[in-house]
Amino acid sequence: MASTDAPFESDLVDLRRRIAELEEFPEGTGRRREIERLRVRLSKATVEIYKGLSRWQKTQVARHSERPHTLDYIEALMSDWVEIHGDRAFADDPAIVAGFARFAGRSVAVVGHQKGRGTKERIRRNFGQPRPEGYRKALRTMKLAERFGLPLVSFVDTPGAYPGLGAEERGQAEAIASNLIEMAALRTPILVMVTGEGGSGGALGIGMGDRVMMMEYATYSVISPEGCAAILWKDQEKRAEAAEALKLTAPDILELGVVDEIVPEPPGGAHADPAGAIRRVGERLAAALEEVADRDIDELLEARYTRFRALGVLQAKPRKRGFRALGG
Repeated sequence: MASTDAPFESDLVDLRRRIAELEEFPEGTGRRREIERLRVRLSKATVEIYKGLSRWQKTQVARHSERPHTLDYIEALMSDWVEIHGDRAFADDPAIVAGFARFAGRSVAVVGHQKGRGTKERIRRNFGQPRPEGYRKALRTMKLAERFGLPLVSFVDTPGAYPGLGAEERGQAEAIASNLIEMAALRTPILVMVTGEGGSGGALGIGMGDRVMMMEYATYSVISPEGCAAILWKDQEKRAEAAEALKLTAPDILELGVVDEIVPEPPGGAHADPAGAIRRVGERLAAALEEVADRDIDELLEARYTRFRALGVLQAKPRKRGFRALGG
């Protein structure tokens, strides 16, 4: 792997490249011994680097192009996948995939952001930035899930909803707001997994659920570090400082109560071992599905309502009575 998505990983990338090259050589005692030596070095270097990542570095990991995407999870974890297209109003949006599958012995509905790999596919999927028709396609899938009593599984991974002129003209904000209203009252269990970037309303538009989980190096924030830096300091180079202020990493979000749990990633992140990451996500989704699938739906809706109403509540300091004269 020669990716530069996370520049601080350059030494790890070099070690992986050397191991891959040696594995192509003919068998030999010296070759095997050198591979094992390099693997030990790689393991130690990975632990050393990843134990001290800053919030900006974790953001880079969350954006890594080799992290598994929604279709990777569907292909590896589910069977009988049937994708649906279009919002029955304007067009199909490839930035969101939606459909139905079998997972953990149950039929489920699935929605998720899809960033794509390679320049051509990324452009076609708009880098995972949905337009209004994407959210309306997702809502169409959600309503079908409700009609047929199917649990909904949602994979969140987007920089944010697309802010282009056409998207705004076709009702971007209304589409996201409608999804929030509908998901709050959707009469079927909802599981949400933040697998990469949880970007603002673009993430929340398919991110309201009964169990909200987040991968170890994923992020969740109202704005990107670059956007925050551009607004506050008129300088995107202050993105690392902005990331620290935003507190957008999984431990931060868990502490705020926005997610229920963190799903550990393999050493070096999901991009270093996609199969291992997918397996861990599948295990947690299956366990969460078992917890909520057969619960009384009215109890589930009440708990969902209480959960989201509690977010963002601050404990205000009591106001002192009277006043103090200026200078007094």
